[in-house]
Amino acid sequence: MNRDTTTSPTTDWAQLMWNPLRLSAMATEYAVDAWQRSILYADIRRQRGNQYQEHLQEQTPNVLDFASEVIMSGLDLPQPVNYGLARILPPDETPSDPRKRPFVVVDPRAGHGPGIGGFKPDSEVGAALKAGHPCYFVGFLPDPVPGQTVEDVMRAEATFVRKVGELHPDSRGKPAVIGNCQAGWQILMAAAVWPELFGPIIVAGTPLSYWAGDMPMRYAGGLTGGSWVTALTSDLGAGRFDGAWLVQNFENLDPANTLWSKQYNLYAKVDTEGPRHLQFEKYWGGHVFLNDVEMQYIVDNLFIGNKLSTAQLVTSDGVRIDLRNILSPIVVFCSYGDNITPPPQALGWITDLYRNDLDVIGHDQTIVFATHDSIGHLGIFVSGSVGRKEHQEFTANIDIIDVLPAGIHHMQIDEHHDEAQEGEPASDAYLTRIRRSNIDEIREIVHPDPESDRRFVAAARISEINLACYRSFVQPWVRAWVTTEGARSLEPLHPLRIGYELWSDRHPLAAAVQETAQHVREHRQPVTEANPFLQLQAEFSTALEQMLDQFRDCRDRSYSQAFDTLYSLPLVQAMTGQSLQDETPPRPHPSETPEHRQYLAQELTQLEADIHSGGLAEAAIRALFFVLAARGEADGRHFRHAEELVRPRLANDFDMQVFRRLARRQALLMRLDEDAVVSAIPGLLGNIGPDDIRRVAGMIVQLIGSGDVLSAQEEARLEQVSTLFEQAILQAQAASAPAAPQTRQTRLGKSK
Repeated sequence: MNRDTTTSPTTDWAQLMWNPLRLSAMATEYAVDAWQRSILYADIRRQRGNQYQEHLQEQTPNVLDFASEVIMSGLDLPQPVNYGLARILPPDETPSDPRKRPFVVVDPRAGHGPGIGGFKPDSEVGAALKAGHPCYFVGFLPDPVPGQTVEDVMRAEATFVRKVGELHPDSRGKPAVIGNCQAGWQILMAAAVWPELFGPIIVAGTPLSYWAGDMPMRYAGGLTGGSWVTALTSDLGAGRFDGAWLVQNFENLDPANTLWSKQYNLYAKVDTEGPRHLQFEKYWGGHVFLNDVEMQYIVDNLFIGNKLSTAQLVTSDGVRIDLRNILSPIVVFCSYGDNITPPPQALGWITDLYRNDLDVIGHDQTIVFATHDSIGHLGIFVSGSVGRKEHQEFTANIDIIDVLPAGIHHMQIDEHHDEAQEGEPASDAYLTRIRRSNIDEIREIVHPDPESDRRFVAAARISEINLACYRSFVQPWVRAWVTTEGARSLEPLHPLRIGYELWSDRHPLAAAVQETAQHVREHRQPVTEANPFLQLQAEFSTALEQMLDQFRDCRDRSYSQAFDTLYSLPLVQAMTGQSLQDETPPRPHPSETPEHRQYLAQELTQLEADIHSGGLAEAAIRALFFVLAARGEADGRHFRHAEELVRPRLANDFDMQVFRRLARRQALLMRLDEDAVVSAIPGLLGNIGPDDIRRVAGMIVQLIGSGDVLSAQEEARLEQVSTLFEQAILQAQAASAPAAPQTRQTRLGKSK
C-alpha cells in the first residue's frame, strides 16, 4: 500500500485521550504495521546487497535498460583505455531511420558505473530511439587500463565519434553527442581538439567553471590544503583512486537525504518502493576506479585549477584545448535544483572565455542554454519527466539547433496549448521556443567575482606547494609500505561499500529475514492513513529532515566563511604572488590577448566583405531572418516549415552541412549590420529570373504566416521585404526584355 503521509488528516489527541480503548487499538495497529514494514525494509536491503555482489561479478557491469552490441573496444586502440562503443538495438516498434543523424550518449565516470543515460525508457537513449535516430552509447569498465590518462580517454572518444560518423555516411548531419556530468567536459575537450568530427553537443549537468557559484563542494580543495589528499588516496589504493570517495562527496552535500530521507522513503512506502529503490541502488552502488594520474589531472587542472574554462590546458603534443575552437552548437542543460552543478558552474565558462557578444560571434560559436527550475543533479539524467520533456525536445529539435546562427540563445520548452497548425504533428505535447540571448544574461546567472577568483587563485597555488611537499617527503614512504594486495583487501571497508558488503545472503540471519518477509507479504496489515501514530511518524521524519538541513546550511556557511577568511589574508595572498596593490585580473582572460584581437578584426573584415555576396538562397534567408528578428524568438513550427518549403527548392543537390554554413553565415551578417545586409537583397538577385524570385517571395510569405499572428513591426518588415523583392523582379524583367515597356507590377501577397 502506498501512502502519502504529507496529506494525512490531523489528529485530535485530546479526543483520543478520552477514548483509551480506541487509542490502544490504533497503537496496536501501528505497531503491527511498523514491525511488518521493518521486516520488508530489511528484506529489500538484503536484496540490495545481493544485487551489489552480482553486479560486481559482471564482466561489463552497467544499468542500461536497452539491448546493445559492442562496436569498438577501447582496449584495442593504440593507446588502450577501459572505454567502449556500443550500438543500442532499437525496438521493433520504433526502427531507426538511417537518414537521421545518429546520437552518441556518453556517461560520466565520476564514481559510478555506466548506463545512467539509458537507465529507463524515458531517458536520453529512449528519446533518441523514440524519434527514430540511430543511437550509440559510450561506457566503461570498472577498472582503468594501467597508465591511461584523461588525454587517452579524449582520443578514444574522438575515435568513437569518428566511427559513428563513418557508419552513417548518408545521415543528415554529423553525430549529435550527449555528455552527462563529467563526460560533458571530456567531450568538449575532445571537440576542441577534433572539431570536425562532432555535430551538436549537449552537455547535461556538466561542471565547466569550478570557481563559479556558491556550491560548498568548491571550497573542499582549499580547506583540505589542496590535491595532496588526492595523491595520498591514490597511493593508499596502490595507484588506483576509488570512485566511492567521489560518491561520498556527493552524499555529504545532502546529509538529510543520505542519513535519513532515502531510507525513510523506502520504509514508509515499503509495499511499492522496493523495485524503484533497487533499480537506483544498482547504479548508486556500482562504484568504479580511476588511475591515479587521471584523478590527479582532474583535481589539479579542473576542480582546483579551473584551467579548462580559460583555455590554459595543453595536450602532450602541444595542442591548446580551447573551447572556442568547437565548431558545433553547444547545448547546456542545467538546473537551479542541482547542488552539484548549479547553473553558474555550468554556464560560467562563457563569461570566462568571452567578454562580449562580439567575441562569441567572431568565433562563430553557437551556445544554447536551457534551465530547469527544481530538478536535482541525478534527475537531469534519471527523471522520467525530464526524459519526456527536455531530452525529447532536444532530440526533436536537434537539426534546428544545428543551423542556429552564432551567438547565445535561450531555449524554453512550454506546454503546447495552441491548436495544431497545418502540417504540425498533432501529438506534440510541448512547444520549443529559441530566443536570442546575450552574455549579459549569462553574467546575471553566473555573477563573476574577481575578488572570489583571487581567493581561488591563492588556494590553487597553495595546493601546488602542498602537493610538491607531499611528493618529495611523504609519497616515497607511502608507496613503499602499500602493496596491491593490501589495497585490494581494504576496498570493501570503504564507508559506502561496507553497507552493501555486510547485509546480503552472506549474512547468517539473511535466510530468516527472507522467510519472515515472505510471510509478512502474505499477511500484510497496513495501517490506515488516519492513524495518529503514523502521522507522528511522518512529523518526526519532517522534523529530523529540517534539523539535518539546518546542520547542512550551518556547515556550508562555515565552509564558505573559513575559506574566504583564510584565502583573503594579505599574507596568504602575498605568499601566492598577489599583492594588495595588484590591479591586474587574478587570472588571464583569453579574449584580451593581442592575437585574439587581431583574429577578431580579421573575422569581422571578412564578414563585411560578404554583405554583397550571394544569390537566391542568401536573399531568402536574409528576408526570413529580418522579419522574424522582430519577434526575438522562433519556435519549432517555423523551422519545420522552413525545412519543408525552403531548403528543397534552394538546390537540387541539397546538403545539410552546406545549408548549415549558409544559414549561419547570413545570420552573422544580420547581427553585424542588419540595414546594410537587407538593403543588399536586390543586388543578390541580379542574375535570377523573375519567376524564381516570385516563387521564393511567395514561400517567404507562406512561412512567416504559418506561426503566430504577426505583430505590427513584423507586418512592416514583411512589407519592406516585399518591396525589395518587387524591386528585384522589376530589375529581372527589365534585363530579360529591355525593349518591352513595363505596364504592370507584380505585387506579393500579404500575410493575413
